[in-house]
Amino acid sequence: MLRVLIVDDSPTARELIQGILKSDPEIEVIGYATNGSEAIGLVDELRPDVVTMDIHMPILNGLDATRKIMSTCPTPIVIVSATTLIHDVQWALKALQAGALTLLAKPAGPSTPGFDASARELIETVKAMAEVKVVRRRDRVPTVTPSEPVPQPEISRRIQAVAIAASTGGPPALLQVLSCLPVDFPAPILIVQHISAGFTDGFITWLDAALPLTVKIAEQHERLQAGVVYVAPEQQHLGVRGGGEVLLADTEVIGGFRPSATYLFESVGRLFRRNSLGVILTGMGNDGLAGLTTLKSCGGYIIAQDQDTSVVFGMPGEASKAGIVDAQLPLDQIGREIMRIAGVQAVS
Repeated sequence: MLRVLIVDDSPTARELIQGILKSDPEIEVIGYATNGSEAIGLVDELRPDVVTMDIHMPILNGLDATRKIMSTCPTPIVIVSATTLIHDVQWALKALQAGALTLLAKPAGPSTPGFDASARELIETVKAMAEVKVVRRRDRVPTVTPSEPVPQPEISRRIQAVAIAASTGGPPALLQVLSCLPVDFPAPILIVQHISAGFTDGFITWLDAALPLTVKIAEQHERLQAGVVYVAPEQQHLGVRGGGEVLLADTEVIGGFRPSATYLFESVGRLFRRNSLGVILTGMGNDGLAGLTTLKSCGGYIIAQDQDTSVVFGMPGEASKAGIVDAQLPLDQIGREIMRIAGVQAVS
């Protein structure tokens, strides 16, 4: 039986989440907390398998509670937050940086359209996150000591596009990778991030505020520009077309996803061929594998995050098992490897 602690200051929200979770015979709700301070004590006392965490609560908010739990009693945390206010989204994304695994929009009432789908998503997410092995994080942000660089062979190519895909654990991983790239990076960067509906705009705003690079939602047929980060819109595949333009498609889902990492990698590989660079980061499942296989066959270069630094080693692990990865690296080395392949001198 999977044991869940619900943390939310709203009685209505607690009752709704409880009802959804209890509808699955494999889930037991073992307790409730109405603020972050209570949550910290109950996690230590009850040792739940998963915590669902609200963000804005009295006494101690969900962001600070997540930080404390991950530093004292590491537990899989799913942020269940409102998407209607931009600051809710920003705080939820900061909670991912603090160690929460993923985020979901708060389900609406049972009479609203889409309730059944959101209820299924909550149940499936809680079950999946219970399988993730979380690690202790320091209560204060540590000084990062980069890992020892892994020697890579010399590469000579002119990168015309970088395609990056991530899922569970992706937002903070993307932030770390993109933070290494200068504002004059010589190629456009296209991103597919699997994220719950309603969070994409906030995710883009969060990234754009934190990076020197321009981060924006990709728009149909816009011309790609060097040093700009293009994020796939919700429910649309992101690709490229001749002339170096964005191509969006609302065609069928691929492997359960739209946007799909496979669609992005295939499109970039076929257009830019040897001058394409694919990066696969932390995430569940195998989305992107077929696309990376195409990109590799077109002569492109592939970087995958390693197991030790991945929240979930599903997506990068599948690419690694397929034998198509050129460089499998810790997260703190991926940005420098992108720059090396693109011929950009790293700043010490």
